[in-house]
Amino acid sequence: MRRAWGWTVSAFGIGLLAASLLTVAGCGDASLATDQENAYGHRRTQSVASPNALAQARAEARRAAALGRSAPADEVWVIARADGEVEATGDYPGTGSMVYLPDPAKPDQRVPVPLKHTSVDASVSAYIATVDVNQQFHNPFDSKIEAVYVFPLPQNAAVNEFVMTIGERRVRGIIREREEAERVYKEARAQGYVASLLTQERPNVFTQKVANIEPGKAIDVNIRYLHTLGYEDGWYEFVFPMVVGPRFNPPDQRDGVGAVARGNHGLSGQSTEVQHLAPHERSGHAVDLSVTLDAGVGIEQVTSVNHRIDEQRLSPTRRVVSIAKRDRLPNKDFVLRWRVAGERIKASLLTQRTERGGYFTLMLYPPKVIDRLERRPMEMIFVLDCSGSMSGKPIGQAKDAIRHGLSRLGPDDTFQVIRFSTDSSAFGPRPVHADPEALRKADRYVRDLRGSGGTMMIEGVRAALDFPHEPGRGRVVSFMTDGFIGNDDQIIAAVERHVGASRVFSFGVGASPNRYLMNRMAKAGRGAVAYLSLNDDGGAVMGRFFERVSHPALTGLSVNWGGMRVGDVYPRKLPDLFVGRPVILTGRYDGELPDEIVVRGQAGRRAINIVVPTGNEARTHDGVAAVWARSRIADLYGEMASNPSHELATAIKQTALDYGLMSAYTAFVAVDSSQRTAGTHGTTVAVPVPVPDGVKYETTVQQ
Repeated sequence: MRRAWGWTVSAFGIGLLAASLLTVAGCGDASLATDQENAYGHRRTQSVASPNALAQARAEARRAAALGRSAPADEVWVIARADGEVEATGDYPGTGSMVYLPDPAKPDQRVPVPLKHTSVDASVSAYIATVDVNQQFHNPFDSKIEAVYVFPLPQNAAVNEFVMTIGERRVRGIIREREEAERVYKEARAQGYVASLLTQERPNVFTQKVANIEPGKAIDVNIRYLHTLGYEDGWYEFVFPMVVGPRFNPPDQRDGVGAVARGNHGLSGQSTEVQHLAPHERSGHAVDLSVTLDAGVGIEQVTSVNHRIDEQRLSPTRRVVSIAKRDRLPNKDFVLRWRVAGERIKASLLTQRTERGGYFTLMLYPPKVIDRLERRPMEMIFVLDCSGSMSGKPIGQAKDAIRHGLSRLGPDDTFQVIRFSTDSSAFGPRPVHADPEALRKADRYVRDLRGSGGTMMIEGVRAALDFPHEPGRGRVVSFMTDGFIGNDDQIIAAVERHVGASRVFSFGVGASPNRYLMNRMAKAGRGAVAYLSLNDDGGAVMGRFFERVSHPALTGLSVNWGGMRVGDVYPRKLPDLFVGRPVILTGRYDGELPDEIVVRGQAGRRAINIVVPTGNEARTHDGVAAVWARSRIADLYGEMASNPSHELATAIKQTALDYGLMSAYTAFVAVDSSQRTAGTHGTTVAVPVPVPDGVKYETTVQQ
């Protein structure tokens, strides 16, 4: 079969990702873009660069590689079909496991897997993190393999760079429509070329495939993404999720995320499947993680929720924090929090100008005055996930938090406790007045609850939001769950349909909760999200929650942008501001920044204005455009959950392609067409992962 390959020199950016740049086989020179098309309908190149330009480009690539960064001269390889010829083979890599069976009599016996190591290098500036994730794949077996790894990233990650490294060659992935990227990958895999494919299964769940890894060989894949940080009462929070927890899928679900024992491929019947290690099994896969903090103001305290850390103080405003060597097992989220100097921020504006125009993000913080406003009587609905994945320490943490919440109720409040697993039930048939006797009975009811069965969360949503309501009280519904379900969109749509006058506050419980679901439920329910780790104090977390709901939110927000022409602001509907929790708005703008932006809202019966100084105080950040595009995709994806349409899917896909981002409809693909590996295909080997810390393998994984 004839084929074309090449080494391309081009400026990195959207223009590079929009073109497949090739040279003709055997010419040996670098090439610059011209207007011929290859068989995939992408542009190919035939003009030749000078030897000096080639040498300079290679030198730039070597310097960038030494610094761990991508450079304009990174290689871009793709497969080209000559005259429509395709190698005739339908024999794609099969299924099966090549890992060795450990001896149960030998605890913690290591299982060889094709993912050897993951290193994470994060840099935080203001409230945006730039994160490089390097996955080191290798083949520990005696025949060729395809590695498949299902892994999490933050639900708001804007994935905009993908580089595959084979030896000294760096192969930059290109963003394509998902179906096209999958087709390119399958053809390259069948023809024996080393290739990698990154797809999104959920906004926080991704699949990495690496084809044709030869025995003893190693291939690195580097993923870069940006995302905004959480902020609460003076504390910033950076989260790097490490493992996809075992999800429960309703009986009629086929597009979920399955959880099976290592080697039991296909048992779940779901479109995405995670293989889990048994409790006595360990792989050699470990995670190194380092975060460089540049707060811009004094850092007063740094704490890690789930991991032991090493901390290096560079200056009063800068720190380098890394996971301690003895705590690198990837079975829990890395959660880093740091407190900055000053009582609280008021607002923060970041901007970026590109060839497409101006972009901004605005972190808006509620004023101190709403802390002092008296609250009205509340109706508190506590909803507890009692499924099998919550059994043990997770449900214990959640029960402690609910019991603390019950103790905070006043005589003018009412309450209810609802449990769900395979079905749902409640403490009582209607809201109960919070008198001492009722609270004592409710405390015993909560104390006696146990975790077992499936996670039919839809039952809990309907039971809580359709529950009889007493007028005159603000209804607050708090969901305590790990969110280990495969039908995320169905639950989010149900919250939107049933929420009515309620406010939904979601609590993600455990070491690796489903943060995408938690955040989307809170957004759909006009509430806020909190997380209760196995190492958190449940009473303290619930206490902060009561600080939120015990005071009126700042509602009915509107923004006077001054002379700045603003459009495409997300979220489209401005959310309410709660005590201690900011809101981040991102949008596009034209013209000059005004001296100030004025935000107006209503707290109880009081009208409140928040003045945000801009002008000379605005900071710039190169990731703002990507953050805006990711926010637009998330907004459109939210609409798709309740109202699927071709137009919305097209808008998501086009935004992702325009800004070079991952989405449900786009994917990154990289192919090294410089040489073929021996044979036509390898055996597919899934990367098995541990169940999250605190989760029981026996009650959550299909065996």
